[in-house]
Amino acid sequence: MGMTFGMRNKLVLSLIRFALTAGILFLSASAPLVLAQKTGKLRVATSLFPLQEFAQAVGGENVQSDLLLPPGVEPHTWEPKPSDVAKIAAADIFIYIGPMMEPWAGNIIKAAGNTNLRVVEASRGLDLLRANGQEPDQKTALEKHHPGGWDPHVWLDFSMDRKIIDSIAAAFSAKDPQHASFYRARAESYKDKLTALDQKYGEALSKCQNREIILGGHSAFAYLARRYGLKQVALYGVSPNAEPTPKKLTSVIETSRRHKAKYIFFETLVNPKLALVLAKEAGVGTLVLHAGHNLTKDLQQKKVTFLDLMASNLGNLTRGLECHGS
Repeated sequence: MGMTFGMRNKLVLSLIRFALTAGILFLSASAPLVLAQKTGKLRVATSLFPLQEFAQAVGGENVQSDLLLPPGVEPHTWEPKPSDVAKIAAADIFIYIGPMMEPWAGNIIKAAGNTNLRVVEASRGLDLLRANGQEPDQKTALEKHHPGGWDPHVWLDFSMDRKIIDSIAAAFSAKDPQHASFYRARAESYKDKLTALDQKYGEALSKCQNREIILGGHSAFAYLARRYGLKQVALYGVSPNAEPTPKKLTSVIETSRRHKAKYIFFETLVNPKLALVLAKEAGVGTLVLHAGHNLTKDLQQKKVTFLDLMASNLGNLTRGLECHGS
C-alpha cells in the first residue's frame, strides 16, 4: 500500500529532525565551532544573495550572515540539506522572501526547533504582484514552487528593498537592543544607496525608445517593469524550469519583431539556449539581465555586490531598450 502525501511529509520531517539532532551533537563536540559561536555577533541565516547583502549592510561587524544557497545554484527549485537546517537551528535570525519563493521554509523552521529564532519574512506587507502569464502546462510547476501564485522577485524593486531593510534593522534591534542605533544608522546609509540607484533607473528608463523587456527566460522582472513603466515579455513564467510551448516561442519572436527590438535579454543562472534560439530567429543580439537571486562562483570570488549587479543591469537595459540621452 503506497504512502499518502501527508505520510511522506511526516517521514521527511522525521528524517530531517534525526539528521539535525545528529548534526547538533556533532557540532557540540567541535570546540573550534563552539568558540566561533561565542563571538557575541548575531548569527543570521539568509536564503538569497540580496538578503545576505542587506543583512550584512545593516549589521556590519556585529553580525555573521550565512547564505544557505550555494554559489551558482538557481534557487527556485533548490531545497535545503540537513546541514542547512543546522545553520537555522544555530541562528539568531532567519531571513527569507516568503512561501512563494521558499515553500520549504515553514517545515525547515519547524524542524530546526529553535525557539529563540526570529524569522523575517521579507515580502510580508509588500504590494505583491500575481505571477501572471502562465501557460496551462506551467500551472503545476507554479503552485509547487510558488504557492499562492505570487511573484516572489520583490528585490528587483528598490523601493521594496528599502522596506525590507527596515524589517531587518527592526529584527536586529529587537535581538540586540544595545546596538539598535547602530543598526538604524547603517540601514539608513544603505537605503540612501538604493534611493540613488532608484533615481538613476527612473531617469534613464524614462527616455527609452522601446518599453518592452524581451526575455528569453523566466518572468523575473515584473516588479522592475512596474516600477519604471516598462513591460516584460518573457518566454515563460516565474518558474525557470518550465518548458515554453511552440506557440509561446512564436509569440515572443513576433513581439520582438513588431516592436523592432534590437536585443533579447537572458539570465546568468538559467540555460541561455532558448534565448539564443529566439535571438537568432528574430535576428537580434543578446544582453545579460541578472535577476540577482544568487552569484556564480566567479562573481563571488570577485566580490560583486547586489548594487553592482543592478548597476550592470541598468547599463544593459539602457542599451537594449535604446534609452537615448541617458
